[in-house]
Amino acid sequence: MLLCDHAQVANEKLYVLGGGWKQVGVADTPFPCALAVLLEIDWNATNEKHELHMQLLDDDGNPVEISEVGPVGAQAQFEVGRPPGVKPGTSLNQPMVFKFDGIALPAGGYVFEMSIDGTVLARTPFRVGLN
Repeated sequence: MLLCDHAQVANEKLYVLGGGWKQVGVADTPFPCALAVLLEIDWNATNEKHELHMQLLDDDGNPVEISEVGPVGAQAQFEVGRPPGVKPGTSLNQPMVFKFDGIALPAGGYVFEMSIDGTVLARTPFRVGLN
């Protein structure tokens, strides 16, 4: 899971611009924000539905809410099928992008947390403000 300015999925690939940042310099100012996610799905977890939950938490672990939008996060269901001819046991990739453009956050520390089927699998921290 990678913080970036912009990302998109095309032809089963992730295209990322401005990736890998951990600091936003100006508090309370909208900034470009996306999460580029590349899931590696085990063979035994293919051909079944999965629930993905993404949420933004503050330094204290509380969900971040923006008054006009509500909680900052996303939910998705996905299912990765086994293509014909793929060797049994092969893991399969599932690229995804979650866009959070234009959010403005107070100074402090934050973390995007991603869980699948109720298990936290990734956390990507960042800071807002130059403190």
